[in-house]
Amino acid sequence: MKQALYIILLFIGVNSFAQKKILDHKDFDIWNTIKNQAISVDGKYIMYSLEKGEKDNHLKIKDANASLLFEYERSENGRFNYNSNHALFTIKAWKDSVTEMKRRKVKKDDMPKDTLGIYSFKTKSLTKIPNVKSYKTPTKWSGVVAYYLTDIKQEKSTDTTEAKKKSTKKKTKKVSSKNGFHLVVRDLVSGKEDTLKYVTDFSFAKEGKRLVYTTTGEDEKSNSSVNVLNIENGNSTQIFEANNKSKYYKLQLSDSGKNLGFVVDTDTTKALVRPNKLYHWTEGQTNALLIVDADSAPKGYRVSSDGTISFSQDDSKMYFGLATPPIVQDTTLLKEEIVNVEVWTYDEPRLYTVQELQVKNDQKKSYQTVVHLNNKKLVQLATTEYPNARLTDKGNAPVALVSNQEPYLLESQWTGRRNSDYAIIDVATGTSNKVLTNVSSSMSLSPKGNYVFGYHAQDTTWVAYNIATNKRLDLTKGRVFYNELNDSPNYPGSYGVAGWTKNDSAVLIYDRYDIWKFNPNDGSNTRLTKGREQKVTYRYVRLNPDEDYIDDSGKWLLTTFDEKNKHSGYYEYNAKNGKGKQLLTGPYSYSRPRKARLSNNVIFTRQSFEEFPDIRISNLSFKKDKIISNANPQQSEYNWGTAELVEWTSLDGLKLQGMLIKPEDFDPNKKYPMIVNFYEKSSNGLFRHKAPSAGRSTINYSFYASRGYLIFNPDVYYREGYPGESAFNCVIPGITSLVEKGFVDKDNIGTQGHSWGGYQIAYLVTKTDIFKAAESGAPVPNMISAYGGIRWWTGLSRQFQYEHTQSRIGGTPWEYPQRYVENSPIFNIDKINTPLLIMHNDADGHVPWYQGIEFFVSLRRLGKPSWFLNYNDEPHWPLKMQNRKDFNIRMQQFFDHYLKGAPKPVWMERGVPAIEKGINQGLELIKN
Repeated sequence: MKQALYIILLFIGVNSFAQKKILDHKDFDIWNTIKNQAISVDGKYIMYSLEKGEKDNHLKIKDANASLLFEYERSENGRFNYNSNHALFTIKAWKDSVTEMKRRKVKKDDMPKDTLGIYSFKTKSLTKIPNVKSYKTPTKWSGVVAYYLTDIKQEKSTDTTEAKKKSTKKKTKKVSSKNGFHLVVRDLVSGKEDTLKYVTDFSFAKEGKRLVYTTTGEDEKSNSSVNVLNIENGNSTQIFEANNKSKYYKLQLSDSGKNLGFVVDTDTTKALVRPNKLYHWTEGQTNALLIVDADSAPKGYRVSSDGTISFSQDDSKMYFGLATPPIVQDTTLLKEEIVNVEVWTYDEPRLYTVQELQVKNDQKKSYQTVVHLNNKKLVQLATTEYPNARLTDKGNAPVALVSNQEPYLLESQWTGRRNSDYAIIDVATGTSNKVLTNVSSSMSLSPKGNYVFGYHAQDTTWVAYNIATNKRLDLTKGRVFYNELNDSPNYPGSYGVAGWTKNDSAVLIYDRYDIWKFNPNDGSNTRLTKGREQKVTYRYVRLNPDEDYIDDSGKWLLTTFDEKNKHSGYYEYNAKNGKGKQLLTGPYSYSRPRKARLSNNVIFTRQSFEEFPDIRISNLSFKKDKIISNANPQQSEYNWGTAELVEWTSLDGLKLQGMLIKPEDFDPNKKYPMIVNFYEKSSNGLFRHKAPSAGRSTINYSFYASRGYLIFNPDVYYREGYPGESAFNCVIPGITSLVEKGFVDKDNIGTQGHSWGGYQIAYLVTKTDIFKAAESGAPVPNMISAYGGIRWWTGLSRQFQYEHTQSRIGGTPWEYPQRYVENSPIFNIDKINTPLLIMHNDADGHVPWYQGIEFFVSLRRLGKPSWFLNYNDEPHWPLKMQNRKDFNIRMQQFFDHYLKGAPKPVWMERGVPAIEKGINQGLELIKN
């Protein structure tokens, strides 16, 4: 009877809204997402790719009037060169054709290679260069591209237009990657190419017209070398030569191209401790000079092949890494002679599971060091005592900030905080001065290096430490510049900073709503915006990615967000006179604009539940904008949905907000099934678009709304020690408030959530029968056993989560045993009357999957209707497309059966026996 009623209702629904289609799982494959959007330096062109159904990308280039200039299918990773004369991109093989070739077991070397596409805006022509492994362009100058060829062609083929396709037989010679690749440096205007043979590494200077590359010979008799190519005159200079087996690391030019640093290992033996050497070359020198080797390195250290090489912007200093000697294993031991035992010690700083995951990082650990290029003086900044170093002022500053977490790592097991000690290092002399101890948040240097600055969480205070005077000033002590809504048993976080003004004269700090200007010397301050009164949040937009400071004599672009109605927009603030004006606001979520480097044109998006975030272009006035993309015109053909803000009062007396999603053809006189989906607080995302997709852990709102469901997403506020009860007190009255409106079918309400949401659902179904069906993903039913678990992705203990962060218990099981019991669904599992679908994967690195098993086998023991999904080798959520699609289909079938009376699928009736795994999915609906 139920099945017949379901079919009749579906027929009526489809015919009453015949002009609109209902979303189905196959529709996920026709929806586009926008990838790699970019605006040219001069602001004239916009480039982006449309990725359809997570498969092939379709690249498009348009002008500022939204006119299409160029497009190419199966193309991605587009970029403009710096003078905006050319666009470069990668042309891929069709993914379906690659899949079929894999099915035919085509050898890897015979699989299709990428093609480099170069489009000229001046000639409106396309050049295609096949068999390109990778390519690079300079970041702050134009004219050339350099690319690796996977094959050497005796003839090159260039298409000047798509219409002129010529087929030419070509002889191909494979290049062994062991000997490097042929690197082609191409002039983008003339098309002239220079081929550099057997190149193993290369990079451009950021600003100077130089390219550095390393080569190896065709055979073992040839030498390897380091070379600098002057792009302006085409001259290539060999500045270092060594044997063919030498290995080169960290090849780096300074921004100007006047200096070069690299590490080389010329030893031909199989020594386990590699004798790395650091070399430096400067413009005008014939050869690179040795700077540091095994003999001249500081005692107990060696040159690292993993440490980053960089230069100060003024070219006076070169930074590199030193490493401690490696721990070497006795190679004479046989496998059966090696003792494989883990020794876990109670007081070592890092838990053994953390150490194990960080072995490779530990082996590559380097300590930042500086060489002063005028006198070759070496100053070690980071050491084993203070292993982490930070620079500022683009490496020009006379000081560095170093830190050490080790004294506090042990306690981080249960606090979840990484406290640190900080010291200032004089870059010229190496002398140090300890300035701050046991600080729970990250500190940094001001742009010019005059202050150590950051948020001290223990004191809920922003701190400025004056390096010259050795004085600490608590800028916001006694004031609320910390998270006002913090509901975890932990120090509240901050709202962040906008940045510093010129010469470190002031720092701009956020509170919940406004931007404040603080003098770091005396703490005097001014509130710049007036958001608190209207509950509107203002935030600074950094339009120039190379910005060193915030200009307090010009105009700023700010974003705005209205906490009451969730509207967002843009605001212009005149820092010189303190006045401002709203440029744009409305019932949308606006993105942070991206400005062209040399123009006032910006690209941005706006979105709502109904409106896809297509790219728009405007100038900084935002008076007019033009829609550039039209990613998903097919959306208008489908029954979609609407989103609205709803309010109610929790059982604790708190005024709460949440989102209610309704079908597009919603009729208030009808009753609808409803799914409750929540995590913590989501109402600020009211105007976010929900495109149809095979989500990895949650229901797709547009999909379910299209199919006649209501979706309710309530905000949850928590009381320390009682997270489960808090969820009940917030969610249940929200549901009942909607039922009272008359359009919710109170007998057909479901709920779905994952991870923390999965736990809360597991708790709720032990306390209420309001839900007819529930999906609980990666839940924690037993906080006692979970407390002692490991987060296997990081190796961290789970203790901190329960004591201080999301689980919010506020202490240990021996301090608050009753809280752990009361908040654990496992102890009330016999009270559950709601059918449950559980998804928990065996490679979950966040929540141990034995928690899901514990939940399921207990339900099974009691004969409670329940199903368990484990996607093998998947992490906290399924990532593979086929698994995500499968999960979405099963979840829809589960809810349709219980909330709409749809036929039961085979997998719910008899499961999928192990012998049929991967063969029969059991997705067919059972027919009477």
